[in-house]
Amino acid sequence: MSSKPEPKDVHQLNGTGPTPSPCSSDGPGRDPLAGTSEFLGPDGAGVEVVVIESRANAKGIREEDALLENGSQSNESDDVSTDRGPAPPSPLKETSFSIGLQVLFPFLLAGFGTVAAGMVLDIVQHWEVFQKVTEVFILVPALLGLKGNLEMTLASRLSTAANIGQMDTPKELWRMITGNMALIQVQATVVGFLASIAAVVFGWIPDGHFSIPHAFLLCASSVATAFIASLVLGMIMIGVIIGSRKIGINPDNVATPIAASLGDLITLALLSGISWGLYLELNHWRYIYPLVCAFFVALLPVWVVLARRSPATREVLYSGWEPVIIAMAISSVGGLILDKTVSDPNFAGMAVFTPVINGVGGNLVAVQASRISTFLHMNGMPGENSEQAPRRCPSPCTTFFSPDVNSRSARVLFLLVVPGHLVFLYTISCMQGGHTTLTLIFIIFYMTAALLQVLILLYIADWMVHWMWGRGLDPDNFSIPYLTALGDLLGTGLLALSFHVLWLIGDRDTDVGD
Repeated sequence: MSSKPEPKDVHQLNGTGPTPSPCSSDGPGRDPLAGTSEFLGPDGAGVEVVVIESRANAKGIREEDALLENGSQSNESDDVSTDRGPAPPSPLKETSFSIGLQVLFPFLLAGFGTVAAGMVLDIVQHWEVFQKVTEVFILVPALLGLKGNLEMTLASRLSTAANIGQMDTPKELWRMITGNMALIQVQATVVGFLASIAAVVFGWIPDGHFSIPHAFLLCASSVATAFIASLVLGMIMIGVIIGSRKIGINPDNVATPIAASLGDLITLALLSGISWGLYLELNHWRYIYPLVCAFFVALLPVWVVLARRSPATREVLYSGWEPVIIAMAISSVGGLILDKTVSDPNFAGMAVFTPVINGVGGNLVAVQASRISTFLHMNGMPGENSEQAPRRCPSPCTTFFSPDVNSRSARVLFLLVVPGHLVFLYTISCMQGGHTTLTLIFIIFYMTAALLQVLILLYIADWMVHWMWGRGLDPDNFSIPYLTALGDLLGTGLLALSFHVLWLIGDRDTDVGD
């Protein structure tokens, strides 16, 4: 006795039966979701059995198809329900206008934050603690860069996780939040301590003078500032990324600029206030300096345990130190330049402009690095897609003039430099910040330095992110610290060079040195 197959599972070879699912050919070279096998029935007639794959596999294939179309993000999504919850929404297709529109407001917000930080630095540079303990100036780019290294890396990491659907359930969201917050507290404490050592060394080498109380003051100020600033900014970042996903905005476009919008101001205000408060106790309660350092160091085991619980942060906890430490050293070199130029009357106006040019360059290149990293993550895992990560250095034409979305975003970000800086310079002038009148020749030199800085950074980002991806390194964790540190060094160096040239050509209308 033979059993007759069910009609829904069998069609005859004459082609009758249910129409094949449109999901059976999602793309060239891809196995269909519904496979067919031929069997002989009891009468010798051929029958074709349709083997339906699981809906979970269908979800996996659709998530793999959520790639950026021609390097851009696609707005096409399949309406497939699964037992494991809704699939993450496909990213939106982005044009140059949509990229610019999403980046513009956070960019301006971040720029005004750097303007406020520049105004603060222009004021506090005359405080007694900055005059007597000049090594504090070396900490300024190092700690502001640390904010970029940690908070922008956090923003890039969480933006990628949100875009590829790793933060869609409450359990995944909570694991990502606790793990990443604990991770940046570990990194902030350790790197803040190393930044103070670098400041002491860089301050001691030129003068040959070493003061133990000043060294403890720098250490306590640096560690406390890094810890508190990272805690506050990390919480802001998490809220921004969750909110941007809920309202349909790509977090890559807004998270990193907003990370810097209040980051420079908060970090510089904390550094100034903490160092000033500790300086007042220099001759009375010197033992408070090692106590402050010991308190934050004692919290390290707690943060390490929390960071190890999340697989996403456990790897960074072990392997993510090299970029932030090297980036801190690079930023400290920029701080040494700032320390030597601010005290020179011919460079007196630099203090107010340094956070602005450094912050704008770092913000723009962080957006670009985060976008390229997300694009690569949507194609696979680091080191898998070698065709997406060429090992050769790209040409400038490929970086800025090719039709793909990463080149489009590079053009948009580069075009934001001039109007953005003009707005920020006008704001500084209206607030009567610095010691420089905005003459035409000063604006030309300043804009040249800013454009050259961003041009170099965007090109390096295009090469570095792909190069790291090809080597199996996650660009979200490794590229942004280097790029923001290079932005600090280039910005401070090019700005100092511009002021020096202005002084040499005798542009007295800029009031440099007044």
